[in-house]
Amino acid sequence: MANLLRKSLARRTPTIRRYDGVDFDAVDPLDYSFNFAGVSYTGYPGRMGVSSERIEANFLGVVQGAYKRNGVIFACERARLSVFSEARFMFRRITDGRPGELFSTPELGLLENPWPNATTGDLLTRLLQDADMAGNAFWCVRNGHLRRMRPDWVTIVIGSNSDPQIIPDDLDSELLGYGYWPGGVLGGKEPVFLLPEEVAHFAPTPDPVANFRGMSWITPIVRELEADIAATIHKLAFFENGATLQTVISLDKEIKEEAFERLVAKMNLAHRGSSNAYKTLVVGGGADVNVVGADLKQLDFKATQGAGESRIAAAAGVHPVIVGLSEGLQGSSLNAGNFGQARRLFAEGTLSTLWRNVCASLATLIDVPADAELWYDTRDIPFLREDRKDQSNIQREESATISSLITAGFTPKSSIAAVKAQDWTLLEHTGLFSVQLQPPGQGQMPGGTTPIVGVPATTPQATTPAPTNGKGA
Repeated sequence: MANLLRKSLARRTPTIRRYDGVDFDAVDPLDYSFNFAGVSYTGYPGRMGVSSERIEANFLGVVQGAYKRNGVIFACERARLSVFSEARFMFRRITDGRPGELFSTPELGLLENPWPNATTGDLLTRLLQDADMAGNAFWCVRNGHLRRMRPDWVTIVIGSNSDPQIIPDDLDSELLGYGYWPGGVLGGKEPVFLLPEEVAHFAPTPDPVANFRGMSWITPIVRELEADIAATIHKLAFFENGATLQTVISLDKEIKEEAFERLVAKMNLAHRGSSNAYKTLVVGGGADVNVVGADLKQLDFKATQGAGESRIAAAAGVHPVIVGLSEGLQGSSLNAGNFGQARRLFAEGTLSTLWRNVCASLATLIDVPADAELWYDTRDIPFLREDRKDQSNIQREESATISSLITAGFTPKSSIAAVKAQDWTLLEHTGLFSVQLQPPGQGQMPGGTTPIVGVPATTPQATTPAPTNGKGA
């Protein structure tokens, strides 16, 4: 590994003496097994090497145990993906440090058609899925197309030019590159090493204990997730066991073991399962039947599970009313004003941050014009459109402002750009003043008098003869 990395990074850091402190050849796969949501998995080394950051070995566990198993996690992720993937990439002009107009060039073709038969929406979907499940998304360019690097097969390599015993949190540590292990670290294939400028690393939620690695938003709510899964299993067991809870049947102490076992078998056959719910229970003499449990209403099951669902949605940055969870579909949450505020919170508090971050990450792989930055265009996303009335009022106010600026002598193009970008420094004046937009002094007679409309400025102003003897001329 060290030799391959030395060869790959020789152009940049020829004096590096140490690259990674983990001896992967000596790894025993059985030492890296883990359990998530009741399912056992065998993962990859997750220890921190002397100069490396390994992606935590929970990607498969989160995908299999959370995303594919829990309806609330899937619904929250679906809400994030459905809007996030609708954006389009554009370049945004930067003038004097302020953002300006959006424009496009052929350089965006790599993001518009990232791989055969794929679109920008496909790219954004895969980016956010990896970032949400593993905390990190890695992409590179291979053979003219974007290629996904499975996050749990990536090693973030850290080193130093001066200290062979560098650790990731040292002040002199720096990102050297990324190691990609096809099939995983234990897959038996040689790794591929890439320089930082060859990889787009999207990690919207940084891991507080790592300098470069991201963290999944599911990580802090694993306990909530396990509780929700347990509640779902409990609800299923309620129906599978006859839609009643904890029925106790007491028998005479003289009953023989064989008779007891026959009675238990007949009871399960006749009354267990949702198809046998509410059937009349008939027992023989000497048997005493008592119900010591409660039904789901008495357990306040809906409130218990609903509160957990809301906490999961909060971690995802999605309001419950957007996801369609039970606690979001009651009370005043569905009022037009409240729903609009929830939508705006989701767009401005969650999505805008993700879009800004993914643009900065992908800008590594394309040529961005010197006076611009890679940006996103949300004008064609139905979810983010303002209500018709609000949009009409906004346009009316903007039109009035543009008209006032043009009347004051500013160019129409700069007036539109300034209002659109909310930046008055974009205004350009024509040098003309007054309603007629005439330069000072133009069209005036000697002495500063103003000519009558239609009368040449060089012709003396016509006067009307004074009446003679009270009569008109």
